[in-house]
Amino acid sequence: MKKKIYMTISTLMLFIPWTILIFRMFDWALKTPVAQIMACAYGAFMVFSFIFTLLAYTRSGVKNPWMQICLVITGVYAVGAIALMGMMIVGLF
Repeated sequence: MKKKIYMTISTLMLFIPWTILIFRMFDWALKTPVAQIMACAYGAFMVFSFIFTLLAYTRSGVKNPWMQICLVITGVYAVGAIALMGMMIVGLF
């Protein structure tokens, strides 16, 4: 039962980053302080979801093909989020 819960949470974490596209349709989400905060929050969530999926895969023993797919996708998300947050930090200086 615990493995299915981990799989469900990891699967849901795949689709949450795409909700930024819905928020970005509003004018208030495109203004500078809100846009930066939202980008950082989504980036932090993507890194967290990768760490959660990695721990669920390695320590909890949820080793099936779907979890491997979730791990790869969240890994790509995390690398992209770290790169974008790095560019934001460099842009501040």
